[in-house]
Amino acid sequence: MLFGAILVLSWLILLIRYPSKALPISLAALLGLGLLASWVLWQESREKRHLAHLELRLSYAPQRCPADRPLALDLKNGSQAALLELRWQIAAYRPGSSVNLAERLYESPRYSGPGELLPGASWRDCLPLPTLRSGYRASTLEFRAERLQGSFSQ
Repeated sequence: MLFGAILVLSWLILLIRYPSKALPISLAALLGLGLLASWVLWQESREKRHLAHLELRLSYAPQRCPADRPLALDLKNGSQAALLELRWQIAAYRPGSSVNLAERLYESPRYSGPGELLPGASWRDCLPLPTLRSGYRASTLEFRAERLQGSFSQ
């Protein structure tokens, strides 16, 4: 923090003291920062657009999955780019409620996707349940994927 304040103060002093030399350099640096910021914003919007085309469904299915991983996952890549990496968190809700009943603990399972998933391809898997608040059964809850983060091929 102190280093940044000293840097800004010295830049202001140079700009006031030597405006003919510091102004073109400052404008070039500002243009470079603007280009970098626009590239980062473009990348983020591209990722959000691709993530919006993913279909990820979670359901409690102990008859389809093993006992230690009773949560069935169905993922379909509806975007035009190949999915390279996907991470998410699972939330559990009572039907009609907006209170998340899955506890966010340090030892909670981490969920990640299949690796590479081509456009139009599907992936099915079984996942462990998140830690639920006491008094709730998984069979009475709806599960949703939240905080999706992913990367796609160019």
